[in-house]
Amino acid sequence: MASDIPGNNFNTYGMLAFSLVCLVSLSGYMVAEAKTPVITSVYFEGAPSSVVFIADPHVQEKNIAHLKNAIGIINSLNPSVVLIGGDFVNGDEENFDLQTIWSEIDAPVYAVLGNHDYKSGIHGINGQYKMLDVALKANTTVEGYDMSPLRDDIADIQFADSLEEVLEENGVSVLRNEVLDLDIDGTPLRIVGLDDGWAGMANPPEVTKSDVYTIYMIHEPECRADWDCSLILAGHTHGGQFTPPFVQILNENGIVELSGYFDSGTPLYITRGIGSSNLFGIEMRYQSQPEIVIINPDGPVLEIEDF
Repeated sequence: MASDIPGNNFNTYGMLAFSLVCLVSLSGYMVAEAKTPVITSVYFEGAPSSVVFIADPHVQEKNIAHLKNAIGIINSLNPSVVLIGGDFVNGDEENFDLQTIWSEIDAPVYAVLGNHDYKSGIHGINGQYKMLDVALKANTTVEGYDMSPLRDDIADIQFADSLEEVLEENGVSVLRNEVLDLDIDGTPLRIVGLDDGWAGMANPPEVTKSDVYTIYMIHEPECRADWDCSLILAGHTHGGQFTPPFVQILNENGIVELSGYFDSGTPLYITRGIGSSNLFGIEMRYQSQPEIVIINPDGPVLEIEDF
C-alpha cells in the first residue's frame, strides 16, 4: 500500500509541517496587523481642518498599549477636534476604569455610543437578528426614521448611562441625539450625534437648515438615513476585520459597505476602527488595518492612505 512507502509518509508529514508553519505565520501576521494603525487622510471641501475620526476602540487590558499608541499618533496630528464613533467597551465590563485613557487626547473629544456600549447584539446570533431587524422592521427614511422596533430587553440603558458618566469625566462629551455647533479656527462645524441604532435608541434631533458644514455621527452605517448634511461618519464594521481580495472587490464596488467612502445619497465614510473583536481571546485582523481618519489635515501627514 502507498502508506507503507517511506517517501510518501515523509511527504505527508512535510506538508503537514509546512501547513502548520504557514498557519502560525499567518496568525502572527494577523495579530501584528491588529496592533498597527494607519492614518487615512481625506479631503472634503468646506470641512474644518484636522478633524480626527476613530471608532470601535473596544478598550480592554489586552489592547490598552495599542490604544495608547493610537492616542499618541492622534496627538501628533494636532487635531482641532476628535470624534469617536462608539463601541468604547466590549459589553462584559464590571467597571470602566480603563476609559481614563481618553483624558490623554490633547483636543476636544465628542462621541456617540455603539451597540456594545448598550450590550446590544453582541452575543451569538443576536447581531444577525439585529441586521435583519434593521432591514425588515426599522424605518430609515428621513421622514419616518424609527429605530425603536430594535429596542429590546437586552439593551442595558443603565450600563450605557454609567459608561457615559465615566467618559464625560475623562474629557469625552457624549452626544445622544444631540446637535452641537462648534467654531474650528473660524470655520463653523455642526455635529449631530445619534444614539445607537441597534439598541433602538437613535432618534434624530430637530436640525435647522444651514449652510454650515454638518457631520452626522452614527455607529452602525446601516442605521443611517439620507439626512440633509455634508457627511455621515460611521464605524461598527471593523472594515470586515478579515477582508480577503473578493470581499475587498465587493466593498470597492459598493455591493457591501465595510470601509471607506460611499456616495449613493448622502456622503458616507465608514472607518475600519482602531480596536478589534476577539477571536479565541486574541485580537486579529487581515487586510483591514486599524484606522485613524483625519479630515483636511493641516500640514503633511506621514504614513497616510490618501483618499
